[in-house]
Amino acid sequence: MSHSHPQPGQPSLNPQPIPGIDSIVAVGSGKGGVGKTTLAVNLALALSRTGYQVGLLDGDVYGPNVPLMLGTSATPRVLGDNRIEPLGVYGLKVISVGFLNPGDKPLIWRGPMLHSIIRQFLGSVEWGQLDYLIIDLPPGTGDVALSLVQTVPLTGAIVVSTPSDVALQDARKAILMFRQVKVDIVGLVENMSYFVCPHCHQEVDIFSKGGGARTAEQFGIAFLGSVELDPNIRVAGDTGKPAVLAGEDSPPAKSLYEFARNVEARVKQIKSAAPENVIQIQ
Repeated sequence: MSHSHPQPGQPSLNPQPIPGIDSIVAVGSGKGGVGKTTLAVNLALALSRTGYQVGLLDGDVYGPNVPLMLGTSATPRVLGDNRIEPLGVYGLKVISVGFLNPGDKPLIWRGPMLHSIIRQFLGSVEWGQLDYLIIDLPPGTGDVALSLVQTVPLTGAIVVSTPSDVALQDARKAILMFRQVKVDIVGLVENMSYFVCPHCHQEVDIFSKGGGARTAEQFGIAFLGSVELDPNIRVAGDTGKPAVLAGEDSPPAKSLYEFARNVEARVKQIKSAAPENVIQIQ
């Protein structure tokens, strides 16, 4: 079969690597409201606290919440040659549509416009040398997610779900989307997994239990852990001081650091299995 004509749903362009960036990990979800941005921001910060150079790209063009979670609304500097300098926040290099479109004006964009803004973000930003670039995708399995996969060589994608049946059903769609466009799946993480009662210290399963691990097993992908439902994690995000900044010994941050360690291990695994540096003999 000739490969000159892309099949529908197949990437039509060869994603070009971004010089200086070692691993690019997208964080996606089948639906909104599962805390995807919270996990993307805390993952980036936890990796950075572990000693890596980390960039965070807010690709959620419809609801860019990264600026709020990092407590910044500065405008990035435009360098010569139309290059954009990412903001430095808590040791991360960050770029978000929210910096370029401040305030609450909703963005109504169509596919081609999204494609070009994402391409521009990836190509025009001075990321420098990064061990990880974490990309917060918009929720769902629409245009932007596909556009991104076609524009940039992702090391892998993380799927965020909650234990509720509806969220898990949508997580399955996200897994299938990444598979269809041939992106490695780093794994599935279950957010808002359990709640520890502040009074009796027992775990309470608000949404039911174990669905994330079961779904991961069903699809043969890694389970990256359960992040507890802790009001402090939300408050930390809403006030621009994400939970992992309090350090690994802080109870709200514990499950987030564990998740980050699992991601780190899986990314190493994916990279060591990749047939890179194969010398092509013409």
